[in-house]
Amino acid sequence: MRAYHVAAGLAAVLALSGCQRTSVGAFDQRDVGPAPLQAQPVPSVSGGALPPPTSGDASQFPAAPVNQTAALGSPQVPGGAPAAPAASLDVTKESMVGNWRVANGGSSCDMFLTLTNLGSGSRGGTRGCAGELTQMGSWEVAGKQVVLKDRNGNALARLYKTADARFDGQTNGGQPVSLSR
Repeated sequence: MRAYHVAAGLAAVLALSGCQRTSVGAFDQRDVGPAPLQAQPVPSVSGGALPPPTSGDASQFPAAPVNQTAALGSPQVPGGAPAAPAASLDVTKESMVGNWRVANGGSSCDMFLTLTNLGSGSRGGTRGCAGELTQMGSWEVAGKQVVLKDRNGNALARLYKTADARFDGQTNGGQPVSLSR
């Protein structure tokens, strides 16, 4: 039994010895943190107007959207948008979302329209298209028309709902465009 008491006492001494501070030297209480930094002088701040941008650097900014309504040959209404044809049906943005088959100038391709915001419109794109529609990057509904836009926000084509799953219109270049499902 004596060996048991010796072992228990030794274990208690070892456990208590782990609680003592035994380090010396660099980790002493006086050397707890780094030395404070010395203050540095700050130069004075000045104000003034910026110089105008140079004409040689204008390419770093995207071109402003151009009003393309005159190129489409549609009658104008107040506000600059072309008037909708009399036979066009009402259209909602939500009804446009999804995949469309595009007929454009004798060829066909696919168009995908989403509700993800992109500039003043929603993100969209084409696959397998030719001509102006290869530049399509967004779209929007304006009144009874659907406006297809390039990646800079310029109108590429305007379409009007002519049936439940059909839209007809033309590109800025005068090519007929039809969307159907």
